[in-house]
Amino acid sequence: MLKRTLMASVAVFTFAAGAGHAQTIGFSQIGSESGWRAAETTVTMQEAENRGIDLRFSDAQQRQENQIAALRSFIAQGVDAILLAPVVATGWDSVLEEAAEAEIPVVLLDRMVDSDPDLYLTAVGSDLVHEGRVAGEWLVEAVDGADCRVVELQGTTGSSPAIDRKNGFEQGIAGADNIEIVRSQTGDFTRTRGKEVMESFLQAENGGADICALYAHNDDMAVGAIQAIKEAGLNPGQDILVVSIDAVPDIFQALAAGEANATVELTPNMAGPAFDALEAYFADGTMPEKFIQTESRLYTQADDPAGEYEARKDLGY
Repeated sequence: MLKRTLMASVAVFTFAAGAGHAQTIGFSQIGSESGWRAAETTVTMQEAENRGIDLRFSDAQQRQENQIAALRSFIAQGVDAILLAPVVATGWDSVLEEAAEAEIPVVLLDRMVDSDPDLYLTAVGSDLVHEGRVAGEWLVEAVDGADCRVVELQGTTGSSPAIDRKNGFEQGIAGADNIEIVRSQTGDFTRTRGKEVMESFLQAENGGADICALYAHNDDMAVGAIQAIKEAGLNPGQDILVVSIDAVPDIFQALAAGEANATVELTPNMAGPAFDALEAYFADGTMPEKFIQTESRLYTQADDPAGEYEARKDLGY
């Protein structure tokens, strides 16, 4: 049955192509758990408005069941296409099959799913493993052979960024026997939970004296952790090195203040490439690459963090 459905989905995409362009697009967003996520929402809405697209937005509040309900609502409304930023990687087959049967192409934004690739048109995102690897390689160079006990703030359990950014970081430090991850716990990508979990790390590690570095799967957790480090009487960025991912404005303020050391960029503009792919697909049937990769970059205190903050502060973070 699944094989027949997958074959049908390919035929459906071919049938729908060349019909003009997408006028109405549904967007199922995870929620607003971080500044980066809020910026992605803002940029997506701006891109849609600039292109004359009727964007129908649904905030899932970080619950997969809400996203599945939103997708089914979009299908019932007969939208032309769907953008999905999936909260977790598994459990999407049924609703994606329903979208394919309704001739509605789905584009994944910034996160992947474990479903057969035939069930979505394309995915737009960064190389999440690469992001984690860059963070790990930076730490290897920063400590220069010194022993370093690392605590890790993971993202939402089961999400592709949490899985891939963890794997990438471990790859980045794999050849450095002097670096050890001693504690690792989810902070759910939120600033509040990042602070709470970091407080527990500090208590468990001799008030923080036994911690060399913090690796956070996103900047918001890092900012919360920085506050916890300061409240513990330590100097973040000095007593405890801080490296994280996303490159949101607040982390650039922390970099400028010397309270963070490095961040790896994740651009919030996933919608631009997604809309470009849909436009070409609806215009003449052009099938996009299955994965459209955005650019990532490492920023440190040497990269004019104050200037980067000014350039990013009005993007909706």
